[in-house]
Amino acid sequence: MRSRVLTVLAAAGLCLTMLAGCGGTAAKDAGAPEKVLTVEERADQIVAGMSTAEKVGQLVMIGVQGTEVNDDSLFMLHQYHMGGVILFDRNLESAEQTRKLTSDLQAQAGEKVPLFIGIDEEGGRVVRGKAFIPAPPSQQEIGRSGDVTAAREQAAKTAGDLRALGVNVNFAPVADVSATDPRSYSGDAKTAAAFVDAAAQGYRDGHIIYALKHFPGIGRGTVDSHQDISSVNASKETLLQTDLVPFRQVMARDTDPDWFVLVSHLNYPALDRDNPASLSKAVMTDFLRGELGYNGLVITDDLEMGAVSRHHEFRDLGVQAVLAGADVVMVCHEYPHETDVYLGLLDAVENGTISQARLDESVRRVVLAKLRMQE
Repeated sequence: MRSRVLTVLAAAGLCLTMLAGCGGTAAKDAGAPEKVLTVEERADQIVAGMSTAEKVGQLVMIGVQGTEVNDDSLFMLHQYHMGGVILFDRNLESAEQTRKLTSDLQAQAGEKVPLFIGIDEEGGRVVRGKAFIPAPPSQQEIGRSGDVTAAREQAAKTAGDLRALGVNVNFAPVADVSATDPRSYSGDAKTAAAFVDAAAQGYRDGHIIYALKHFPGIGRGTVDSHQDISSVNASKETLLQTDLVPFRQVMARDTDPDWFVLVSHLNYPALDRDNPASLSKAVMTDFLRGELGYNGLVITDDLEMGAVSRHHEFRDLGVQAVLAGADVVMVCHEYPHETDVYLGLLDAVENGTISQARLDESVRRVVLAKLRMQE
C-alpha cells in the first residue's frame, strides 16, 4: 500500500507545484492590471488545479494522536491530504502547546487551502481542555435561565477562546430538542430553536464556523449511537413540528453556505426505512437539501461510532456517506480506520462509483467555506 501512496503523493506534489506557480489569480498581461478574483472564482481555480488525491482528502476530517505534530500525523496530512483535524483532550495540554499544535498543523496544509481545525466545546459535560479553556455552562443550564441573549453571548465568548488557540470550527450548538439531556437547551421546540439560533449568531459574532447537530434530531433516541444504531419512530410531520424546528429556524436566517449541519447515525423510518441518516440519500440530499433548502456543508458524525462501524466496513462507509450527500466524513480516532475511509473514497472516484462531478461539488463547497473563513 505504501508504494501506491507514494505514487499518489508524487502526483499531488506536481499539482501543488502547478498551483503555486499560477499565483492564485488570473494570468498577468504585460502592463495590464491584475484581475481581482471573487472568492467564488478563487475556489473554482483551486478546485480545478487539484489532483483527485487532494480532492478526496478535502472530504475527510480526522483525529490525530499526541500533543505535537509527529511522523504519524505528518504522514496522514502529506500522503492523504486530509482536509480537517478534530482535537480531543489527548491533544491538549496547555494554551501555548495548543496554539503551537494548530499552527504546525496549518503549516502542513499549505497556503491555498487551510485545514478545518475543530473541537467539541458544547458546554457542561462535553468540553475539552478544561485546564485552560474556560468551560461554558451546559446548554440546559443556559436554556433554563430563560435569557436567550446569554446563549449568543456565551457562544461569542467561546468562539473567541477557541480562535485564540487556532481552532476555527466548533461542533456546537446542539440543536436536539430534549427536556432531559443537559446537552439540549429545552424540551420545547420553539424555546430550543430560539436559543440555538442565538448561539449560532454568537458563533458568527466570534468569527468561527459552527455546526448544528445532530440532524434531524436525536432527542428521541434511546440507544447511544457510540454503541449501536437505534430508530426514532416519529412521523415526518412530527419531526417537522418538533425535532427539526431549531434546524429550520437557523436555516431560514443564516443563508450563507459556510457552516455545518452534522448528521446523526440514527435511523428515521419516516424518512428512510433502511439507512441511518448519515448514510441516507433520502435524508441528506432529498430532505435536507431538497425539501429544506439547505445549501451549506454537511458532515457526518464520527464513522467509528458503533451505530455504523458495527454494520459496515470502513472502506465502504465514507463512500456510502458521500454518495448519500455528505460533504465531509469524520473519523476521529484510529489511523487505520482513517486510512481505510480515505482509500475507499479514492478507489470509488477512480472506478467511477463517485463521479468527478459529485466529488467536485463537495470539494468546491469545502474550499469556498475555507476561503470565506479567512476573509
